[in-house]
Amino acid sequence: MSEVRPDDVATVIYTSGTTGPPKGVMDTHAAIVYMEEGTQRLGNYSTDMRGISYLPLAHATGRALDLWGPLQLGGTVHFCPDPLQLIQYALEVHPTVLCSVPRVWEKLHAALLAGVAAIPDPQMKAAVEGAIEAGRQVTRIRQRGEDVPAAQQDAYDRAAPVRRSLLSKVGLEECGYAVTGAAPIDPGIIEFFQGLGIAMSEAWGMTEVTCATTASEEGRVRNGKVGYAFPGMEMKVAWDGEVLMRGPLVMKGYYKDEQKTAETIDADGWLHTGDVGEIDADGYLKIIDRKKELIITSGGKNISPANIEYLLKAHELIGQAMAIGDRRNYITALLVLDPMTAPVWAMQHGIETSSLDDLAHHPQVLAEVQRAVDQANEHLARVEQVKRFVLLADQWTPETGELTPSMKLKRRAVLERNADTIDSMYAG
Repeated sequence: MSEVRPDDVATVIYTSGTTGPPKGVMDTHAAIVYMEEGTQRLGNYSTDMRGISYLPLAHATGRALDLWGPLQLGGTVHFCPDPLQLIQYALEVHPTVLCSVPRVWEKLHAALLAGVAAIPDPQMKAAVEGAIEAGRQVTRIRQRGEDVPAAQQDAYDRAAPVRRSLLSKVGLEECGYAVTGAAPIDPGIIEFFQGLGIAMSEAWGMTEVTCATTASEEGRVRNGKVGYAFPGMEMKVAWDGEVLMRGPLVMKGYYKDEQKTAETIDADGWLHTGDVGEIDADGYLKIIDRKKELIITSGGKNISPANIEYLLKAHELIGQAMAIGDRRNYITALLVLDPMTAPVWAMQHGIETSSLDDLAHHPQVLAEVQRAVDQANEHLARVEQVKRFVLLADQWTPETGELTPSMKLKRRAVLERNADTIDSMYAG
């Protein structure tokens, strides 16, 4: 029997193909073990840890969270067959750790806010809103490295039962550690869960670096940044803003594709990630967008669609968003109603129908969404501002083809399926 060496290929994982044909990434035994060892510094892992498996096991994140991690670090994995049922499974499992993509955190955030908005007792509603705000304030103070004033800490401690009760509505009252990754997220959503008592942070990685390669230890999180490089990994930004990585987590190459391998890993061993980012003086990375997904307007301006999209999704009515404008003279957006919060909002504003299709055409809803767009535009440069939008009722899902199995937006598919609608926003 031949001996397995650390540098041997452990697995071949095909990329999601959001920016081109899928490629088989060869990750080694050494890289997998190295990555899992590196994650131990991030949180309090223990053999009684409980997680939920819902991401595809054909992808790096699913394997890292549900196979490699538990085998190496311990814990129990509960399988959820459908990501849309995650909240129902969390209510049964009560996970102690939850690593997920932004779409899931956005839905959990929307569900909790919808629940708060629907509280009939004004005093109880005010108490819950006060507990959330107290948590946000304490989180901000701690991230600035300052001591929390005694009175503020006391108010935060007294509100602990309220926060725990709120988290119990989605099964997260025992979740001590959480991570978001794979796509940009509104830092306000991270702060929301941190304020409720979950040690949440943002991480970054890709299949070509075995999965995660930047993250933050508990107590060293900076919202809006995806952390700093794992020990032993080198990171820099190229002249055009692309993030480059070098070190033990870099893949062995693409399976039977030497040309693509050479295009991705240069002669000095630097892996070109395809992401545009910034590294601050303390080594924290901020991802701006995918290099191939940057919008270049007809006027030659480079614009990050992800930055526009998370500003739009900050409003409770908007569940999904996609900014458009490549080779166009202004920015437009396709917006999708949030199926959880839109019916609640409609009820609160005296709109009798709860049909998403009816709501997507209701004048009152359209006026509110226009206000949301106007609010987002206040935080954007003039060239980035959304000039027109179309509100859709049908959700983008992996089953309908607009999302990958790991919940990433397939921009090309959205563009193709909504070509006529997009053209209408530029007519005239």
